[in-house]
Amino acid sequence: MGCFQSKARKQFPGHEDPVILASQTAFSVSEVEALFELFKSICSSVIDDGLINKEEFQLALFKNKKKENLFANRIFDLFDVKGKGVIDFGDFVRSLNVFHPNAPQQDKIEFSFKLYDMDGSGFIERQEVKQMLVALLSESELKLSDETIEIILDKTFLESDVNQDGKIDKSEWQNFVSQNPSLLKIMTLPYLRDITTTFPSFVFHSEVDEIAT
Repeated sequence: MGCFQSKARKQFPGHEDPVILASQTAFSVSEVEALFELFKSICSSVIDDGLINKEEFQLALFKNKKKENLFANRIFDLFDVKGKGVIDFGDFVRSLNVFHPNAPQQDKIEFSFKLYDMDGSGFIERQEVKQMLVALLSESELKLSDETIEIILDKTFLESDVNQDGKIDKSEWQNFVSQNPSLLKIMTLPYLRDITTTFPSFVFHSEVDEIAT
């Protein structure tokens, strides 16, 4: 194991001991090892440097490296914990942990808040929700009129923006998601389905199929 760890660290910058990663996440050691196999296939798809860049991440999500998508960009930015433009294995596992069925619900809520809070202001603003909604609709190939999108935005802010200041703070988001728990599933799982085909089944169980139907 020690020899393997040493070799892995040389080939994969940021590689960490699966036992340590398992102790810090909801994954078991064998699950972390399975994720390492997935990581290796993604990080070598464009540039074989032991790190996942945005193009490789895009390719893993949508099978199309030329397809720019705001949702994929936001997920990548949140996985890129160190802000270096690449994802190492340790960050990959810790970031994926939020999608594990046994991950704390609070972690999922905080992740989803950051996903929408694109400018990092600590608030979700109407334009940010609109941009993400348009991106998600585009990826799912659903077409809604501008009027329908505005109606969805009006309803969202009417229900969530309790103090009516035109933006959603963390507390308001927490309450909104608590009242609409399906939001977390709809927002993440269906659009990550493409890269779950290689994931061990524990990551998403059957919820993806339930949402898709």
